[in-house]
Amino acid sequence: MRTPLFRGLMRSLIVPAAAALAVLMAGAPGAHAATDLSQVAEALRDGPVYVDPAASDQLSSADAEALADKIEDADKPVFVAVLPADQPTQNLLLNLRTETGITGLYGVRVGDRFDAAADASVMSRQSVDNLAASVQSAGDPKAQLNDFVDSALRNVRGTAPASWSDGGGGAGADVSGLIAVGAVVLAGGAGAYALVRRNRKRHEAEQRAALEKLRVVVDEDITAFGEELDRLDFHPAEPGADDATRADYERALDSYDQAKRLMDSARRPEDVKAVTQALDDGRFSLTELAARREHRPLPERRPPCFFDPRHGPSVADETWTPPGGTSREVPVCAADRTRLSEGRDPVIREVDTEQGRRPYWEAGPAYGPWAGGYFGGGLLPGLLVGTLLGSMMATPSYAADYGAGYGYEGGDVSGADFDSGDFGGFDGGGFGGGDFGGGGDFGGGF
Repeated sequence: MRTPLFRGLMRSLIVPAAAALAVLMAGAPGAHAATDLSQVAEALRDGPVYVDPAASDQLSSADAEALADKIEDADKPVFVAVLPADQPTQNLLLNLRTETGITGLYGVRVGDRFDAAADASVMSRQSVDNLAASVQSAGDPKAQLNDFVDSALRNVRGTAPASWSDGGGGAGADVSGLIAVGAVVLAGGAGAYALVRRNRKRHEAEQRAALEKLRVVVDEDITAFGEELDRLDFHPAEPGADDATRADYERALDSYDQAKRLMDSARRPEDVKAVTQALDDGRFSLTELAARREHRPLPERRPPCFFDPRHGPSVADETWTPPGGTSREVPVCAADRTRLSEGRDPVIREVDTEQGRRPYWEAGPAYGPWAGGYFGGGLLPGLLVGTLLGSMMATPSYAADYGAGYGYEGGDVSGADFDSGDFGGFDGGGFGGGDFGGGGDFGGGF
């Protein structure tokens, strides 16, 4: 993370130059063309706050810098833009997120209107709704934006993008000046660097330990799927085999090989998500193969059995209440569906913990990515509500340590490759009329 001294120098060099350039491009006094969102996005890739020169009366340079320092010091993916009142608001948040290409929480003030939206892996739609609504009645722009940021930093998941700490948009800064400042920072920041390095080493050690604990469970999953393939009584040249059944079989084999390869190359707990996704794909291919061979209708794609993904794809959603928890609908396999209907306990996947064998949802945060690969697409949070793992995944520190488990983590660069339906925002009086935003859950208020 850049030091306050470095950040201040960069802003003192770059921000006035950008403002002067904007004035020159604007032409005659009083004239203002709509701000190009690509310029806003470029600025947000270098730092968390952008104030359009034509909206400088909304937030002073000093206040903008203080707001940016607050966000950067918290190391959270929160983006703030202040734009003039005549800025077109149609699909504004969605387009800004696409241009910036970084997973995070975006708050934008246009004139006297404010709205926000976020990727689902960073903050839930309901949280964004509540957060945006809570600051609508704030007084001046400074108070509103600080209230927004203060609340956001307590709740947002993930970490700041790396581009904020690599010098970002340093083009145009005087190199000799930066070297001189760097010498001062180096002299005064040796202790801070040592602390950062020590913390990084500790974090890396914790990551390795979590991955090794998780590797045991994933290897069991891979082995179980390999045994399913060994037991499969199918040969591509057998009577009745056709291109469709052979394709199902090949996809299952490819998924098995892919899972092994991905696990071998895994370096962080969140890398496991891709492994369990591959295993889920492979098991569904076997389900399709069985249906074709038995001349049954092809099954719909469903998540695996919640109680143990090794049971294969679920056949229905059933109500289940964990001990001491609340009831929820969970996907279940045929065998567990029968057990529940008969009043018996389902067969639950347990893993080793310091307290002995426990269900995976009570075993610790490292299992979030493992479960996320099986139960992606926004399904996982609802399944885990009220459990130890679900509670951990709701904390701001979770995504920074283990990834969101079922999507890009906050601060990740996704480019335009993101689901606009997962970019949730305020659906109230923010920008009004559904014009400020657009696109699925990217905020009806925009």
